[in-house]
Amino acid sequence: MPGSDAVKRTTLRSQIADALRDEVIAGRLPAGRQFTVKEIAEQYGVSATPVREALLDLCSQGLLDVELHRGYRVREFTYADFRDMIEARTLIIEGIFRHSAQQAVDSATPEALASVRRRAEEAGRAAAAGDLDILIGYDLRFWRELCCLVGNPYISDFLDRVRVQGWIFTVPLLRRLPELRGRLWQGHGELVAAVTDRDVVEAQRLIAAYNDHSLSLIERLTE
Repeated sequence: MPGSDAVKRTTLRSQIADALRDEVIAGRLPAGRQFTVKEIAEQYGVSATPVREALLDLCSQGLLDVELHRGYRVREFTYADFRDMIEARTLIIEGIFRHSAQQAVDSATPEALASVRRRAEEAGRAAAAGDLDILIGYDLRFWRELCCLVGNPYISDFLDRVRVQGWIFTVPLLRRLPELRGRLWQGHGELVAAVTDRDVVEAQRLIAAYNDHSLSLIERLTE
């Protein structure tokens, strides 16, 4: 089949990028960690080309930095960066609710709305239980699906990028706490209800409360 090798390489590139992104988010590849294409290729048992392409993809997402003649380094974020991330994601979400929420809910299929509600329930349960690893996956899926309701993949992709960067900064700090049960934001379900009811004011209130909660918690951990 013409082009099948290119398809396989692209798929492998995506798989490696996704795997490495998960490692970075979970903190198994911590901030500041250096590595080379050769190291990652040997780890996954693949050739250097898809690894190099995957690493460049992660660089474009702001997760890695290229170090001349030394390979790659996991990007290190600061609390000031985190505050900027909060501001950026707030502007994105407020824009969605202000311009697109009603249209999105009106045009969304019952299956799409049901899926967002399931993600919200799963994320809320993980947050309440303090299960950080499970929460991260469901939280990212929840926000991706919620943004996809507006039918604009650019908005969804940009918010996902900011949220991933936020998790990369906060995860190592949160792991310092001996107990996370009851410490993590769990208002996903309330937010879905507000969006479904087209209650922009309530949705904005929930997001503001979420931001205040995140900043307050992380600020204490960075002192």
